[in-house]
Amino acid sequence: MKINKKKRDGFSGEKLISLPEFLYDRKPKDDFFLNSLYISHIGYFPKAAGHYRNRPKGCTDNILIYCTDGKGWFSINNEKHEVSANQFFIIPATDQALRYASDLTDPWTIYWVHFTGSKLSSLNESLSIKSLISPKTIPFDEHRIKLWEMIYSCLEKGYSDENLSYANLSLYYLIANFLFPQKNVELSQTTSEDISDRVIEYLKNNISARLTVPDIAAKFAYSPSHFQNLFRTKTGISPIDYFIHLKIQRACQLLALSDLRIKEVAAAVGYADAFYFSRLFHKIMGSSPVDYKSKNRI
Repeated sequence: MKINKKKRDGFSGEKLISLPEFLYDRKPKDDFFLNSLYISHIGYFPKAAGHYRNRPKGCTDNILIYCTDGKGWFSINNEKHEVSANQFFIIPATDQALRYASDLTDPWTIYWVHFTGSKLSSLNESLSIKSLISPKTIPFDEHRIKLWEMIYSCLEKGYSDENLSYANLSLYYLIANFLFPQKNVELSQTTSEDISDRVIEYLKNNISARLTVPDIAAKFAYSPSHFQNLFRTKTGISPIDYFIHLKIQRACQLLALSDLRIKEVAAAVGYADAFYFSRLFHKIMGSSPVDYKSKNRI
């Protein structure tokens, strides 16, 4: 695809990879992930003074641009949008006239990815990509940059099937980081109301105990009903069901990694009745503890 630009000498410190078109054509037709989403170009332009692109016929790729410093702008069919630091936008594949450029006095620093795929239109519709044409402000996240760098480094090391698969599967994660930035905050911070992490840690440390909802709620100074609703909202499962699954996970570890008998494993995760434990284990894991132990002994 021909790209018109005002600056021809590149930018100091820039990174740029354009994947050869034959790579996309050679990929297996039954590879769902590579056919659904596929990186075609990826780059980083620091302090990109003079950066300008004019695409009068649009672009057949989706274009994700993340501005970490400075300013810029883009326009689709003459509708102009200003872009500043800590903003991103995704332009869906389009045949409309498209232009974007760095600010003349405060040039932007951008990380960007072009991606295509046979399922692109379905992806754009399901993720409401058109709503992301207007620049969105997101908190700076060093993990996001490291994720981009990981994808770039993988492609920089060659175009083996393994490298392509790893980079393109990682692109799903990168897009998710932009679409749901609040999840990064939720997963890295614990507020007074977001107690799920503290509760889970407490349950793990008391895996052999027989706890009730009132027991757990009292530990964290909540009423049983409020605690149960809060935990279910955060995790999608009741605290007791979550505790049971933690117990079964621990039982699986003990069965695979220790010489404990079934009765001893049951006791270790808080079940005095080995027969009840075995029935519960089978219900959740689909096999008896004995069968699981024989098949998964490590």
